[in-house]
Amino acid sequence: MTIGVLCLQGAFAEHEARLKELGAQAAELRSAEDLQQPLDGLILPGGESTTMGKLLRDLDMLQPIQEKIRSGMPVFGTCAGLLLLAEQIENDTRRHLATMSITASRNAYGRQLGSFFTQASFGGNGDIPMTFIRAPYITQVGDGVEVLAVVDGKIVAARQDNQLVTAFHPELNGNTTVHAYFLQMVSNSMQAKSQN
Repeated sequence: MTIGVLCLQGAFAEHEARLKELGAQAAELRSAEDLQQPLDGLILPGGESTTMGKLLRDLDMLQPIQEKIRSGMPVFGTCAGLLLLAEQIENDTRRHLATMSITASRNAYGRQLGSFFTQASFGGNGDIPMTFIRAPYITQVGDGVEVLAVVDGKIVAARQDNQLVTAFHPELNGNTTVHAYFLQMVSNSMQAKSQN
């Protein structure tokens, strides 16, 4: 199983470490050419969504990634990755991949509360550690979106078909619950493909 990890900025090395712990291969994606290799899933890490969106366009990576997601490739976006996938961003006119039926609010916790740590339930898997860094959160979900985690009344993790997003950074805590959940999505997708 090979997961492409977008390596333009942000905590991509930590995502790679979690994938390796779980026995998956990580392929670093830095150019449009890197997207030509066989990939079973994609991870869009945290960082700065505006910068990442601009780099994706400048490097001609936005459209190929969008096409992969629309054709069913599993994708997992954390923090800025969530904003890249959101169809709507309340406090930003820019749209990026816009493949997931969610509305998000950028830097939603404000600069002062920009970073905090908590524990909360994720997708019926019990409480897990959650690190938020100038995080967004989801203000609205569309049809077919399953809410996986809520902190202080705010949606911080959700899934729509083969798309998974978290407002927090599961790669920073040494806990593999969320990555294992995503790899199970990838495994199910690979099985479904092999049966067709």
